[in-house]
Amino acid sequence: MEKGIRFRFWGVRGSIPCPGPDTVRTGGNTACIELRLGAEERLLIIDAGSGLRSLGDWIMKNDLPRGPVDTDIFISHTHWDHIMGLPFFAPIYIKSTNLRIYGPISPEEESLEEIIGGQLRYRYFPVRQDELSARIEYRELKETSFELDGGISVTTKYLNHPILCLGYRIEYRGKVFCTAYDTEPFRNVFPTDPKDENYDEAAAREGELAAEEENEKLRSFFAGADVLVHDTQYTEEEYRASKTGWGHSTYEYAIDAARRAGVKKLFFFHHDPLRADDELLALLAKYRSLPGEKNSLAIEAAQEGVEFEV
Repeated sequence: MEKGIRFRFWGVRGSIPCPGPDTVRTGGNTACIELRLGAEERLLIIDAGSGLRSLGDWIMKNDLPRGPVDTDIFISHTHWDHIMGLPFFAPIYIKSTNLRIYGPISPEEESLEEIIGGQLRYRYFPVRQDELSARIEYRELKETSFELDGGISVTTKYLNHPILCLGYRIEYRGKVFCTAYDTEPFRNVFPTDPKDENYDEAAAREGELAAEEENEKLRSFFAGADVLVHDTQYTEEEYRASKTGWGHSTYEYAIDAARRAGVKKLFFFHHDPLRADDELLALLAKYRSLPGEKNSLAIEAAQEGVEFEV
């Protein structure tokens, strides 16, 4: 039987690592997802949050004895919670390791290599990047599609976050694994209340159309995915109360978008660091039981160490 995509979560939290008794069941590390493709178990990694350290230790014990580590790491964006694990990723200290690190092109003067590798300087860390043993290539991405060896297709999509951020769509042998974090719904940035002194009817109308167009593009990006790992840092109530514009989505939005896109399985991800296990799992139960949820969309909460296959 042909193998498809197997994946495991090594970090599921957003913003900052939050280990402790309140997060021990779902996990307290920041974003890191391991993908294994096909019978040869080709390794891809999405994001290098603090969970990358444990993944690196696992690779050293289980992969390195079979041969050199050769893999691709896809960075959603360069906020620290998504790159902080790299200095502690043990394979970068092994001479035979080959890494290709992909991430969004920065509009600033610094390159992807300078931003991510900049953690490895004496000011912050006892080892500099140019002292590493591994061979590391940095490849900057825009919205694009490209092929990796072995019949793997990668498509990228810009998300809605305060810094350039990419979602990844990985396709392999008819299976689709997709990510959409850190992101929030695109919204009309123009005043819509006619009583507002800055209200302009034409601008308000165009703003609504532009926002819906971008949200539709995102839904098209993960249309029909077997797995969608989506940002769900907030509830709708939390988002509307004080989190609008912070670059993160709600459970309600993720469920609606996934259903409209024909996604088969949705994973809540980028859990708020203040969200204790009991609350998170209670929310999972709540959203699973909502009217209309007994359909083809399966819903899970991403948990560290849990492995799935499509």
